[in-house]
Amino acid sequence: MNLLKKLTETDAPSGRESAVYEIIKCEAEKMGYGVSQDALGSVIAHKKGNGKKLMVAAHTDEIGVIANYIDDNGFIRFGAVGGLYVKELPMRRVRFSNGTIGVIAYEDGFSKKPELRKLFIDIGAKNREEAEKMVRIGDTAVFDGSFSSSGDTVISKALDDRVGCYILLKAMERIKDSENDLYFVFTSQEEVGLRGAKAAAFSIMPDVAIAVDVTDTGDTPEAPKSDVKIGGGAAIKVMDRSVMCDMGVVETLRALAEKNSIPFTNEIMADGGTDAGAIALTGGGVKTGGISVPVRYIHSPSELASLKDINACIELLVESCMHKW
Repeated sequence: MNLLKKLTETDAPSGRESAVYEIIKCEAEKMGYGVSQDALGSVIAHKKGNGKKLMVAAHTDEIGVIANYIDDNGFIRFGAVGGLYVKELPMRRVRFSNGTIGVIAYEDGFSKKPELRKLFIDIGAKNREEAEKMVRIGDTAVFDGSFSSSGDTVISKALDDRVGCYILLKAMERIKDSENDLYFVFTSQEEVGLRGAKAAAFSIMPDVAIAVDVTDTGDTPEAPKSDVKIGGGAAIKVMDRSVMCDMGVVETLRALAEKNSIPFTNEIMADGGTDAGAIALTGGGVKTGGISVPVRYIHSPSELASLKDINACIELLVESCMHKW
C-alpha cells in the first residue's frame, strides 16, 4: 500500500516522468532485475529466460496541463496534456513541478459548457512579472490530490496508470523462475499517443505482450452498460479503440484465471486506447492482450479502485509470466 501511495502522489505528466522512473528503477534493482532506459525514457526491467519474449507494459505518465501564455494580470492560459474532461476542470486545483499551486477558473465565472480556451489558472500573482517568477511558459502541472484508503477502497489521482506500475512491481517480486524471457516495461507518454510503448516494443520485438492499465466501469448510476465493475476482479481486455486483442492471448488469460480461481470479467472499452494498441502494430505485428483494473472517475483527481481487483490483477499477471507461451 505504501508503494502505491508513493507512486500515485509523485507528479509525472507525459514527457516529465523522471520522478516516477527513479522510484521504479530503485525497486527493480533491489529485486535483482537488469534495468535500462531507452531514449524516450521508458524503464525496462529484464529477467532473462530461454523461452518466448514476453513484454508486459504499464505507463508511468498521468494527464496534466501545460502553461502556454501568461497575461498582464498574471493569469495563465493552458493546453491539455492528455485527455481532459473540460467540464470538470473549473475550480480544480493543479500543482506545478516547482510546487506552485493554482486554481482553474472560467473567465465568465461559471458556465454549463466550459471551453478550454476560456479557462485560465489563477496562482495568486498580481501581474505577469510576478507570475513568471513562479511559472514559465512550457511548465506542466497535474491535479493536486492525495492518496486515501478506506477498507477495500483506494482513491487517488494518477491511479491511471500508477496502479499498473504497482501491479508490475508486485508481480516482479513474486516471480522466481520462468521459462519466458521477461521484459517489464514502464512506458512514457501513453496519454499523448502511446509513444513510449511503440519505441520500447520496437527495440524488444516481443513474441507476446500484455498491457496493464485501467478501464472504465459500468456500475455507477446511468453509466453505459458494462460487465466491468468494482469488486469484479481483473478485467481481461478483448478490445478498446486502439486494439483488437489476439484471441489466443485472451483465451489463455481466461483459462489461467479460471484454473487459479482468480475473479475476472471481460473488458470491451468503447472509448480510449492503451499501450496494447501501439505494441500490437509493432514490426510485423505482436500477439497482444491486456489486463485492466476497474476504476471509476478516470482522468479525475479522485480515481477510485478496489484492492481486491488490484490483487486479482497481480495474481493473473504472475500466472501469465509463469505460463509457457
